Amino acid sequence: MIQANNITKVYHSETVLDIPEITIRQNESFGLVGNNGAGKTTFFRLILDLIRANSGNITSKSIDVRSTNDWKNYTGSYLDQNFLIDFLSPEEYFEFLAEVHGLSKGDLAEFYAEYDEFFAGEILEKNKYIRDLSNGNKQKVGIASALMFKPDLVILDEPFNGLDPSTQIRLIKILNKLKTEDGVTLLVSSHDLSHVTEVCDRIVILEKGKVVTDLATNENTLKELESYFA
Repeated sequence: MIQANNITKVYHSETVLDIPEITIRQNESFGLVGNNGAGKTTFFRLILDLIRANSGNITSKSIDVRSTNDWKNYTGSYLDQNFLIDFLSPEEYFEFLAEVHGLSKGDLAEFYAEYDEFFAGEILEKNKYIRDLSNGNKQKVGIASALMFKPDLVILDEPFNGLDPSTQIRLIKILNKLKTEDGVTLLVSSHDLSHVTEVCDRIVILEKGKVVTDLATNENTLKELESYFA
């Protein structure tokens, strides 16, 4: 579904990403791990055409992401709080997105019901703007907004950041349902090695912009990751 070919990204003469080739297959759950500055977010931003590579190209469903916006119709993403419109309330924001994606009022009501447990009574009907929510609740809004129109491809950067333990567990259940029941292609970066092994069937380690390990997840993967980063 996603193909990266000969990708390099350079900032101020420093190469922050250098990937000869990565293929992410349809319905695959793909995890990206690495220390700060490894290039994880840069890679996701390239997939979403938020930045341009210095060389190489990335395709989504065999189409270069730079050449069309069609991939946006099946791609849900949340990388950081800049994706939010923080002067809106959560309800206003979700209503805006529903209109963008052509969802009905019934679809929106179904979405609210589906994510009621995830929101845990902390998001809707609070008479707050998004900017006034805690970081964890902003994270909930961003993640839910990426999923609300049931995309085929979901890209989440550090989705567990700021979430309390109960919400992290709920999010793991949501992501596992997306991959096992809904057939969603899932791309997740995380510093939480335990969570990423629970969610992803394949994990790539980036170090200084380069792929150093590409693992199929099994019962030993968490120990392998912990050993690598130790």
